[in-house]
Amino acid sequence: MRLSRKLAVVIGICGLAATTVTAAATATPAATSTGAASAGADVIVTPMIRHIGATQSAPTTTAQCERLYSIACYEPAQLQRAYDLPALYRSGITGRGTTIVIVDSFGSPTISHDLGVFDSTFHLPAPPSLRIIAPAGKVPPYNPKNSDMVGWAGETTLDVEYAHTIAPAANILLVETPVSETEGVHGFPQIVSAEEYVLKHYHADVISQSFSATELTFPSRASVQALRGANFAAQRAHVTMLTASGDSGAADVGLNGSTYYLFPVTSWSDSDPLVTGIGGTQLHLDAAGNHTARDNVWNDTYSRPTNEFVFGDTGPNPDAGGGGKSVLFSRPGYQNGVKNIVGNARGVPDISMSAACNGSVDTYSTFAGAPAGWSQTCGTSEATPLFAGVVALAAQIAGHPLGLINPALYQMSLHGLRGIVPVTTGNNTVSFRQSGHAYTIHGYSARAGYSLAAGVGTVDGRYFVPELAALAG
Repeated sequence: MRLSRKLAVVIGICGLAATTVTAAATATPAATSTGAASAGADVIVTPMIRHIGATQSAPTTTAQCERLYSIACYEPAQLQRAYDLPALYRSGITGRGTTIVIVDSFGSPTISHDLGVFDSTFHLPAPPSLRIIAPAGKVPPYNPKNSDMVGWAGETTLDVEYAHTIAPAANILLVETPVSETEGVHGFPQIVSAEEYVLKHYHADVISQSFSATELTFPSRASVQALRGANFAAQRAHVTMLTASGDSGAADVGLNGSTYYLFPVTSWSDSDPLVTGIGGTQLHLDAAGNHTARDNVWNDTYSRPTNEFVFGDTGPNPDAGGGGKSVLFSRPGYQNGVKNIVGNARGVPDISMSAACNGSVDTYSTFAGAPAGWSQTCGTSEATPLFAGVVALAAQIAGHPLGLINPALYQMSLHGLRGIVPVTTGNNTVSFRQSGHAYTIHGYSARAGYSLAAGVGTVDGRYFVPELAALAG
C-alpha cells in the first residue's frame, strides 16, 4: 500500500458481496500464492498511517469533524485527558531527561518548523531537543513528486507531533533512513544499521517504529533472524522497542503491495518477542477529552462515513488494527499465562492505543507535494508514538530505560492493576473486494483479559505510568 497525502489509497478494493474466509494462518514464509518473497527478493514495508481528509487552515475540532464528515477528530489536550495524564504533568512527570527515538524513511524536510507551529497552536512547550540524524547513509533530496517521500513525510509528522504530545519534555531523536518500500534487501538492513548505531552512540529510552512487513512476504525464517540485530542490541542496552501492528485488520498485503491475503496474517517486527506490538483502539471523547463511552477495538471497515472520508467510496475497505498469531515465532514465556488464546505462537498486539480514523488526530505539515496546513491522521502509526510517550513518562520515574516491558504488561493484566484498562468490545475482521470477488477475513474479538485484537487492553496513564516504572524498572 502506498499513501497519498490526502487519501489512503487501497488498490483493488470496492464493494462487498458474500464470500467469507475463515482459514487460520498456518502457512510459512515463501509458501503462499499471495506473493511470498523468493530468496533474495525485497519485502514491502509500509508506514502504518492513514492520512485523510481535506487540508484546513486551522485544526478541526471534534464538533466540526462530526458536523462536516460524520466522524470524530481530536486535539492533543483531549488525548492527554483521555489517558489521564494531567495529574502526572502537574507532578512534574513530563518525560524530562528521557529520549524518544523515532525511525522513519526519508523523514520530513519541514518537521522542525511544523512541530513549532503545532506546539504554538496547542500551547505545548517545545521539546528540549529535536535532533535529526541519518546514520545509515545520506537521505536523498526531498522530491515532492515521489509519493513514497510524501507519504513518509506525513508519517514523520504524525510520529513526532504525537510522541511529543504525550511526553512534552522528552528529547526527540529522529532517525532518517535513505531507502523505503523494498525492504528485504535494502531498507530493513538500513533501518537495523541505523538503530544499532543509535543504541551504541546515543542515549535512548524507547524506539518507536510505525512500519512493518507482512510475515509471509519474507523469504524465510532465516531472513528475519538476520534482521533482528537491533532488537537484540536494544535488549542488551535495556531500551524499549515498539512497533505498530498494522492497519488492515486480520488481513495484510502481499509482496506486490496491493493484494490481500485470504486468511489471517500478522506482520514483523511487531511479532518479534523482543518488541512490544501496538494495536489500535477507538476513543469516544467529548470536547474536553472525557470518555463518553468505553474504548473499543479500532475497526472502521464497515463505517460508511469513515470509508467515504478515508477512501472516497462507501466501502467496506480494510481499516482496522492488526493482530493475530505469528508464523515466525513461538509463544514467549511472558505469554504463558494467555496460552489459551495464543496457543504455541507469539500473539500480537501486546497493548493498544488510539488509532481509529473515526477518532483521528489533527496534524500540521508544510512539506511540498501536499497542501500545507492541518489535516486528520489515524492508524497504528498514531498509537505507537502515543505509547512511546507513555513509556518515556515511566522511564522518567524509574530514572533509566525500562527495556523489554512485555513481561510487566502481562503481569499488570494478570493482577488486574488499575493502569490497565480492559478493551472488551470490537474485533479486527475486515472485508474487501479483490479480483472480482468479495471476501471477509475473520479476525479476532476483544475479550476480558488478553485478546488478539487489543492485547492486554489500553492504559489509564495516571496509574499505568508509575506501575510500569515499578514493575519494569
